[in-house]
Amino acid sequence: MQRTTLTPRSGWQQLVEKQGLIWHTASTENGAKPYWNESACYRFSSIEIDMLEAATAELYRIVMLAGQHVIDNNLFARFGIPEYIVPLIRRAWDEEPPALNHGRFDLGYDGRNPPKLFEYNCDTPTSMLEAAVVQWEWKESVFPNENYKPGNLKDRLFGHAPPAKPPDQFNSLHDKLLAKWKDIAPYLKSRAIHFTHVNDDAAEDTITVSYLRDLAEQAGLTTTGVFTKDIGWNSSTRRFVDLDSRPIDVLFHLYPWEWLVNESFGPHIVDAYDSMHWIEPVWKMILSNKAILAVLWELFPGHPNLLPCYFEPKAEVAANYVKKPLLSREGANITIVKDGKTLAGTEGDYGHEGYVYQAIYDLPDCGGGNRPVLGSWIVDGEPAGMGIREDGLITGNTASFVPHVFS
Repeated sequence: MQRTTLTPRSGWQQLVEKQGLIWHTASTENGAKPYWNESACYRFSSIEIDMLEAATAELYRIVMLAGQHVIDNNLFARFGIPEYIVPLIRRAWDEEPPALNHGRFDLGYDGRNPPKLFEYNCDTPTSMLEAAVVQWEWKESVFPNENYKPGNLKDRLFGHAPPAKPPDQFNSLHDKLLAKWKDIAPYLKSRAIHFTHVNDDAAEDTITVSYLRDLAEQAGLTTTGVFTKDIGWNSSTRRFVDLDSRPIDVLFHLYPWEWLVNESFGPHIVDAYDSMHWIEPVWKMILSNKAILAVLWELFPGHPNLLPCYFEPKAEVAANYVKKPLLSREGANITIVKDGKTLAGTEGDYGHEGYVYQAIYDLPDCGGGNRPVLGSWIVDGEPAGMGIREDGLITGNTASFVPHVFS
């Protein structure tokens, strides 16, 4: 794994905007900073990609076993999950309603040792368009494949080396998501789907939902957008409705389950559950909660792809740990403690729900303080590609997305 400096394409801003990435530059205390950063790329060998792909499949296997363990042993209180929603979680887990079943494992990797799991983003994963589409189009533009022809017999006989094959990319996310929409379409309560999210200033949620809507439409479904705050409740029909009072039969929500169930309308989810489909399903409340990291370590201590993690700072992580709220997002309320001293920390609105204490993983510094976190995607149990964000010690909402290739 190597970070290579490149010259950005002329007019790259317009190029990525055409692909839907309308938010490509972040505002920071030090001025504007590219979120989409094609002035560099990460290069991998095929052996490294094979290791990452295998680790992703293995992590999915054990995280599903951990989910079953939580359900079988009624550990919902450790996750801060309200009691009233537990019966629906159990139902959804057993009945397996239609779902994309997609997610992103955030990994630490140094190019030598097995990748380590930081967390599993499977309820509202973002950075999807840039991973699935934008970096692929970048690869096709910067490392074109159309002119490549392998060497012929004459070249080999006379010792002439064939031209170097252009690098590839670990990326099948777009195709797998589209295939999954097509797969679940016949089983949905309606072919008309509502998509909801908050109207975020950075447009991250807007970009992700717009991309997924486009995929759903390519799969032959019809879509309607509605902001979460605009969803209503019809008390006579016991149905959620949109601004035109139309009942919502299928709802894709880029709005976390832990927020949904704690809203004032949360109990209505129980009333409307049998009349609609939720994408993604409510059982993802278990796997997207960082408490699953401590459960994983209880079940699989010493696993090569896991870091020690506990619900309290035990001896193994007493002086060196990362303190993480169970439900935080975008690196909020994270504290890094090394040798008993606070090395870094972030503020935010999380923490009242509890914490886990995960062993420190020293992210490699790939130059200039750039520390990569690898987001390895999974779709219904199949590894689907990778996106890389880089930041300092804590990966926050101003981290840059850097494309990758492999030889």
